[in-house]
Formats: sequence, structure tokens, C-alpha cells
Amino acid sequence: MANHLHQRDLPEGVDLGPVVAIDCETMGLHPHRDRLCLVQLSGGDGHAHLVQVAVGQTEAPNLSRLLTDTSILKLFHYGRFDIAVLHNTFGALAAPVYCTKIASRLVRTYTDRHGLRNLVQDLLGSDLSKQQQSSDWGTPELSRAQIDYAASDVLHLHRLRDMLDGMLAREGRGDLAQACFDFLPTRARLDLAGWPETDIFAHS
Repeated sequence: MANHLHQRDLPEGVDLGPVVAIDCETMGLHPHRDRLCLVQLSGGDGHAHLVQVAVGQTEAPNLSRLLTDTSILKLFHYGRFDIAVLHNTFGALAAPVYCTKIASRLVRTYTDRHGLRNLVQDLLGSDLSKQQQSSDWGTPELSRAQIDYAASDVLHLHRLRDMLDGMLAREGRGDLAQACFDFLPTRARLDLAGWPETDIFAHS
């Protein structure tokens, strides 16, 4: 297993396969206010590619091509935020997408534990450290602990998707999940456009 740290963009020629796990680290949880600092990607082979985003950076052509490539499934956990912050930073709207948090909420109705650490513990039997979650991701020099933490957030998503897909099929909710995934980029655009907490489908 290796974690590859890149500056500003994915290198040319990096092929991550047809399903790419993606996660983001930011300076906070407001996609307009808090800048994107790091993008983590994995093709499910045990390797992670980490792209460090510079202050004021608005272009990452190779990464943007991957995000908008319709032949590549982008795999997230809580994709709503990551899709929004990537779109806000680079103008690239990720699609098609899959979100393990949405899948978990649709099928694991026996629990309210849908965080990534919960899923890794419950479905994979492993412990995922969140010690670095609130660290300073804007620092120019990431620590080894930060790099290892960031990589771990994408290294489990392929296996989680496989297990959740089996549960969705068993409970007859695969089509419903897919409809949610298809809507997710639009949900992210609504967040950015000013409707983050409004249920636009509500009667009042």
C-alpha cells in the first residue's frame, strides 16, 4: 500500500479504473467560506492518490476530467458536501456518483450510526482513526499522520459499496438508492445556490 502526494492536480496518465473513491479535506464545513485543501482518490487497489490544493487554486484539469467522465463512477461517503466543494472550487460537477452514507441510511434502518467510522466498524470489522479529522488541512506541509488519515478515508469505500449493494438488493431498495445517487449532484448545486436546509419538495 502506498500513498502518493501530488501538488495541484493528478499527474497525466494516472488510471484509477472505472470506480474511483473520492474524499475531500477542507478548512471547515461551509463550501463557500472554507476552501478545499486536499482531494483523496483511490481505485480500490489499496493505493491512494492525494492532491494538495493551493490557496486560490481554481483549476485542476486532470482531476476535473475525471470528475466529469461519465464512464467513471465516483464513490463518496457523504458525497453531498464533497461534490459541492469540488464544484465550487473547480467548476466540475461530479457524475455519476455513489454515496455510502445514503446507501447506509436506506438499508441500515436498524441504526442511526451512518458515519464512515461506524460503517467500517460495523461492516468491515476494522477501526478507523478520526484523530486527524479536525487538524489544519491548510498547512503547506502535511504531517505523515495527516497523510495516512486522509488516505484511510478512501481505502475502504469500494468494499463498503459492495456490502451495501448486497444489502440494498436484499431489501429491494437498489432502484431507490440509484435515484438518490442520480439526484445528488443537483442536491449539491442547490446547496451552493442558497437552499442548503430547505426541503423544496415540502408543502410549506
